[in-house]
Amino acid sequence: MKKSFVIVLVRPRDPNNIGAAARAMANFGLSELRVVEPYLPTWQIAVSAVGAQDILQNARLFSSLPQALEDCHLSIATTALKNRQLNEQIVALPQLPSWLSQQNADKIALVFGNEKTGLSNEDIELCTAAMHIPTTAKQPSVNLAQAVILTCYELARAGCDQSPKGPKLPTFQQTELVIASLERLMTAAQFKQDFSAKQRQNLARTLFHKTRLSGNDLFFIKKLSDQLSVLLEKKR
Repeated sequence: MKKSFVIVLVRPRDPNNIGAAARAMANFGLSELRVVEPYLPTWQIAVSAVGAQDILQNARLFSSLPQALEDCHLSIATTALKNRQLNEQIVALPQLPSWLSQQNADKIALVFGNEKTGLSNEDIELCTAAMHIPTTAKQPSVNLAQAVILTCYELARAGCDQSPKGPKLPTFQQTELVIASLERLMTAAQFKQDFSAKQRQNLARTLFHKTRLSGNDLFFIKKLSDQLSVLLEKKR
């Protein structure tokens, strides 16, 4: 099965960057663009711009990043590492093709933040891993369009489009369903109550991202968690 790459732009504001990102996708054989919470006047200008119009006009708009990632097996947050403390695995762009070749995933989202602030910590926590583009210390980040161009080029150059054989990784939506089930169980069991619900969910999400469990494994965990929750709630 061939890997399918999705470019996800989160809250973009510059039509020139959006257009350049779409053109880079066309240059290197990618076609699926997803845009989260775009600034609508900017988006309307970008769609009417010359170059890669088919990609822009067929782009899917989403109101949140989780919605954009639902059917993806892997999601990679692109970020500069300055002033970031991340729990996610960090992969440098030159090593990305090699890393991807070891992941049994068909649909992979490459997630890029907006021009001013990049991705938020909450956005990155939703992703399977984080990717950074090595630069000089003097200028630790690159322009949004440049980041998309460099990433698309590396993927095309390496030709990392084949998934290894074996059980597929679960989709984002499947993983989130298990996380919701575990949150219900932790609440019923009064486990980790010194953590907020969001902190408990991020802890479970990080664990699943690190262990790379298959969809069947997650289904087993969810069924067990659901049953335990029911038993605990009946005892109350």
